[in-house]
Amino acid sequence: MKRIMIVDDDVAVTNYLMVALVQTDRFEPVVINDSRRVLETLERDPADIMLLDMDMPYVSGMDILRRLGDLGVDIPVVVLTGVPDVELAVKAMKLGAFDYLVKPVEDEELVGVLDNALRHHAMNRSIQQLPTELSREDLDDPKAFAHVPTQDAAMIRVLHAAERMARSDMAVFISGERGTGKEALAKAIHKSSPRCSDKCVALDVAAINPDQFPADFFGQAQRWGDQEQERPGFLEKASPGTLFLDNIEQLTMPMQVRLRRVLQEGEYYREASTEIRLSEARFVVSSTCDLTAKEYKGRFDRDLLYHLMVNNLVIPPLRDRRGDIPLLAEHFLKKYSKRFRRRVPGFDQAFLEALASYDFPDNVQELRTIVKASLVATDDDQYIGVDALPAWIRDRIEKGDPDPLDAPEPLREIERDHVQRALRYYNGDRDRTARELAITLSELDELLN
Repeated sequence: MKRIMIVDDDVAVTNYLMVALVQTDRFEPVVINDSRRVLETLERDPADIMLLDMDMPYVSGMDILRRLGDLGVDIPVVVLTGVPDVELAVKAMKLGAFDYLVKPVEDEELVGVLDNALRHHAMNRSIQQLPTELSREDLDDPKAFAHVPTQDAAMIRVLHAAERMARSDMAVFISGERGTGKEALAKAIHKSSPRCSDKCVALDVAAINPDQFPADFFGQAQRWGDQEQERPGFLEKASPGTLFLDNIEQLTMPMQVRLRRVLQEGEYYREASTEIRLSEARFVVSSTCDLTAKEYKGRFDRDLLYHLMVNNLVIPPLRDRRGDIPLLAEHFLKKYSKRFRRRVPGFDQAFLEALASYDFPDNVQELRTIVKASLVATDDDQYIGVDALPAWIRDRIEKGDPDPLDAPEPLREIERDHVQRALRYYNGDRDRTARELAITLSELDELLN
């Protein structure tokens, strides 16, 4: 039985909440109507979780959250508010609150949020208690993360945190610079989750025409005379597996609001239909942007951000984990040697030293492009040397130029941007896009990934 502290100056509210929680036979309520007594009561009689009202005399809920953080009190907090206030909720989250509820609260919603808060707190505690020295072999399922090669200590901690997050159904937000491997990590999370036997659908928001996105994402109901034909969207195709959304910041505001409904209630409707449908898909999303920055205020739904940021993984840039460069280069060499049917034994020392001196502004994605181009420029049975590096990379290494703005874009980026523009032009029709570009669907997918 979990001990829950209910803090609210309204006696009627605390009485209702106390009765609702006692009836579950899973919670033991401790009621506090005077907010000045919270800290001393916690010190004398610790609780497992707290329900905290925001608007109280003497000491506000926000002040209590700040004080809990200053004292290092480790307890999950669910905030109660009298009126919906997303900005207040976001501030509370930044101070450590898990979620917020608007009074009056339905019993089922209350218990569901408390259960999620307790599970998330247990997961976070297990992540914080991870040993300082970790290895890939310490993962419960190392094979699930085989396509994320690393020997960097910080990156290995990210993998361990990702594995723990994979066990729940809650959304995961992956942050990192362009090309750091966010999609590879998202797919690893799926493989190590209970949903691993189901699909993992990856979708780049930036690659689809915004006008076409709602129909592609949610599906569409089309009527032909007296007959109705329904087209499922990516959301339905991903259920009950995992849906990975890259470049989440590119969503239009109406789509952000609709996605928030899916995350909160699991409900959605197809375009041109009013029938409510249910989704069981688990979301992993990513962005290169800091969506908490002021520039995104008014451009990104704060309530959606609040739900996404509960589980946040930050991938360090490649320049901060240079020890991974030889390991990743070898990984890509094996991959593309097999694909291109090439016999290249490896890299010479000068080539690896040149890579080690480069800052990789486009991170792992750029390293992959460089290895692929260098492999193509090398004869079979020869080691890859500095002469095989793309000319503009050699030029930047020799000049020590850290500024990528003056250099040509990597070929991979040029190809990817071209395919994305073609997809938008043909309204997201992958078949027609591949046909017009004279490539196969598998080649189209490869250029987009």
